[in-house]
Amino acid sequence: MNNQDKRIPEDIAPEVLELASRNYANHTQSYSASELVAAGKEVDIPAEFIQQAILDVQARHKKQQQQQQQLAHLRQRLLIAAAGMVAALSVWSVWTYNSISSSNSRVEAAWAQVENQLQRRADLIPNLVNVTQAYAEQEKELVTLLVRSRQAYLQATTPDQKVAATVQVNQAIDRFRDYATANPQLQSSQLFTNLQYELAGTENRLAVERMRYNQAVQAYNQKIQSFPNVLVANSLGFEKKDFFQATNTNVPTVP
Repeated sequence: MNNQDKRIPEDIAPEVLELASRNYANHTQSYSASELVAAGKEVDIPAEFIQQAILDVQARHKKQQQQQQQLAHLRQRLLIAAAGMVAALSVWSVWTYNSISSSNSRVEAAWAQVENQLQRRADLIPNLVNVTQAYAEQEKELVTLLVRSRQAYLQATTPDQKVAATVQVNQAIDRFRDYATANPQLQSSQLFTNLQYELAGTENRLAVERMRYNQAVQAYNQKIQSFPNVLVANSLGFEKKDFFQATNTNVPTVP
């Protein structure tokens, strides 16, 4: 069976006829070089000019095809480059977010250590109250100040509230120190001496933890404010943190 007798499936027959019609139309709409030369003779155009024109047109069409291919390749390369940039930007954004989050976690951990020392100092206030009551029953105002300062700290929940309450605690402790300085009998007691040791140790540890916290805050703030990290920080809601300023820099001396 030759190719002409081979059966064509019905489902592709319309496509075959459409393609054949298109090819026939292209064939009937094309001209051979001899036909163009003959047509040129009718209008007195020499054959060599027709041949040269054919070459020129073919060269121009070839150049246009090459330019189109180059543009297509350029668009493809640009798309690949854009996809690569998007992928790189995504990786960088994730890495930057993780870095900022890690820095933020270090700040929170440092603040937790500061809170431990603030809590430790607040827990010493009942001892201050006991000493004051033991040696000066008339100092009800000082006792009240100590008790209220501790209550204010225990009721504070946010870092800002705790810092504000710390001011009251500092004022109460300073008031107690002033009272102790003016009371020789109190200074000579072993209970007061032991309490001075605890206060001194707490103040020293608090100073160290405050320094570490401020160092962590400084590193964090520098990270979120530097370019281009600031773009990620602003879009994801990372905000600048405040330093923990010392409200009482006096460390008690131990006799």
